[in-house]
Amino acid sequence: MRGFVGFIALLQGLGGFVGRVAFDSEWGLLHRVADLPTPAYLAVAAAGAALLIWSDSDKKRGKG
Repeated sequence: MRGFVGFIALLQGLGGFVGRVAFDSEWGLLHRVADLPTPAYLAVAAAGAALLIWSDSDKKRGKG
């Protein structure tokens, strides 16, 4: 479950950042929930990547 949430957060963060910077539009669903500044989308993507890494490391240790 942690990996799934991390994947979704990574996609929403990267999509929101790229949409605002490169295309001057809103991408994804995150902008419908919260009005975030552009750098915050990178923070969401980093949190998603951290969740993915955490999930993968637990799988390698045999906990998941």
